[in-house]
Amino acid sequence: MHVGIRLFASYADALGTRTIDVTLPEGARVRDALEYVRALPGADQLPPAPLTAVNAAYAPLDHALAHGDEVALIPPVAGG
Repeated sequence: MHVGIRLFASYADALGTRTIDVTLPEGARVRDALEYVRALPGADQLPPAPLTAVNAAYAPLDHALAHGDEVALIPPVAGG
């Protein structure tokens, strides 16, 4: 199945892209998409368990993915 991965702010800077299209096996979970990203150059900037969302809703690493889903890796943000 095809899944899109969106990267923001420091994660996009570290990996040199804002979007990654991947093919994952049926039954894949958010953690599988994260493992794919971790294998890319620059991914050492990611924390062990980054904040993730699937289709614009926060999702845990064990969330099951479906064809066409969009996974977002969201870096920490500061506010004030």
